[in-house]
Amino acid sequence: MVFILGFNFPESRLVKSALQSFYGIGPKHTQRLMAKLYIHDTARVGTLADKQVLDLTAELSNMTIENDLRRKLQDNIRRLRDMGAYRGRRHAMQMPVRGQRTRTQTATAGKLNRVERFG
Repeated sequence: MVFILGFNFPESRLVKSALQSFYGIGPKHTQRLMAKLYIHDTARVGTLADKQVLDLTAELSNMTIENDLRRKLQDNIRRLRDMGAYRGRRHAMQMPVRGQRTRTQTATAGKLNRVERFG
């Protein structure tokens, strides 16, 4: 098991998928991080040297990921709601925010606006 930024990863897991398991890091950020630290695309977590793991942890700690990013998203939506902006009211009503149709098919917007954004 390799410990990276508070998470244990099995040694057989790909570095790419391990990085993408963090909230806020997608394929592009993963590719940039791996290129910056000279890590191969098919490298496993167990094959990383200690220095690479420390460098990776240092890079991740400088980024806004996981709970910090979730909190930032909630704060932005709360700010829109408090300000009384159109987008904030749409979030509060659990309706589509970005101009989608509301005559039919609003179930998806209701799900998305309810999860960790409503409240």
